[in-house]
Amino acid sequence: QVQLVESGGGLVQAGGSLRLSCAASGRTFSTYAMGWFRQAPGKEREFVAVISWSGGNTYYADSVKGRFTISRDNAKNTVYLQMNSLKPEDTAVYYCAARRGVVRRTVNEYEYWGQGTQVTVSS
Repeated sequence: QVQLVESGGGLVQAGGSLRLSCAASGRTFSTYAMGWFRQAPGKEREFVAVISWSGGNTYYADSVKGRFTISRDNAKNTVYLQMNSLKPEDTAVYYCAARRGVVRRTVNEYEYWGQGTQVTVSS
């Protein structure tokens, strides 16, 4: 079992930056692939960025590539999402997720989810 708690969301102007954090419980955090997903009002939850258990492999949605960076610190059981050059279309609830094994990019392949943190980007 893994419990995930996100933090770092908030209101920011377009062009600004935020860093999301996801703290995980459990001693086996380093064996889980981790991901960030988001859901805007009236839309389905979508892939944003994922990272392998070692941090050696990362993947990004085209919409955030070059602006967002996912990273992890296994010693702190934490995964991060650095978001730069934010746009109004990035407004959504951002969720942290975990899965055993290899990294995947689809929502339904992740077993554990946090409660989400709201990110609002004003124009």
